Amino acid sequence: MRNDKIIIFDEINSAAENAVNFINSKLKELPTNHFYSIALSGGTTPKKLFSIVSEKYSDKIDWSRIHLFWGDERCVPPDNEESNYRMTYEHLLKHINIPEKNIFRIYGESEPEIEAKRYSEILKQNLTIVNGIPSFDLIILGLGEDGHTASIFPDQLKLFYAEDFCVTAVHPITKQKRISITGKIINNADKVVFLITGENKAEKIFEIINEKENAKNYPAYFVNPISKKLVWLIDKNAARLIDPAFIQ
Repeated sequence: MRNDKIIIFDEINSAAENAVNFINSKLKELPTNHFYSIALSGGTTPKKLFSIVSEKYSDKIDWSRIHLFWGDERCVPPDNEESNYRMTYEHLLKHINIPEKNIFRIYGESEPEIEAKRYSEILKQNLTIVNGIPSFDLIILGLGEDGHTASIFPDQLKLFYAEDFCVTAVHPITKQKRISITGKIINNADKVVFLITGENKAEKIFEIINEKENAKNYPAYFVNPISKKLVWLIDKNAARLIDPAFIQ
């Protein structure tokens, strides 16, 4: 059994409140001229979270001190319905008062290999360097039903261990190209949070947390930040197989 922190919520509203309170607590710890860097995730659960934050907490965070990045992006233009950036814009960005210069999107419309290199440079130029590697203050990750996270899929597990900070990945079914941060960046973050809902994710969560042998086929299994600050923020449906004794 891993020693990851597990937090269970009944409704996404409580997860949003948890996130806002946490970010505000970190901002209080930082000097006023420092930014708090967050890598966002795509997906249905973040969409719900962003909607609640924009509706209830848009004026509760000092967005001028937040730098937003993405952990992955589909190789589509920013106005495409599949774009992680577009989803974030529609459900969060256009509803909050965040300076344009604080938003660092992945250019999904660019040539993928070139964009992976460009975004790697963006990370180097705008994040604190720790252990010789750019370090996010917070990375929010999802979990696919196949065990993938960011856009590192089980059939491309080697990309998790790539020397590069960002790589081009290919969805195993659609063959769509994507840009993704690698394990080198993920595991160098100060804090990593898996944000997950739904009973369809329960089995994968159980296998990863209990270190089952087949979990080693899942990229998400290898998320293990050097800081040891890994949190599973999951709803009760996703947590249905977890021993209550390990829930915080």
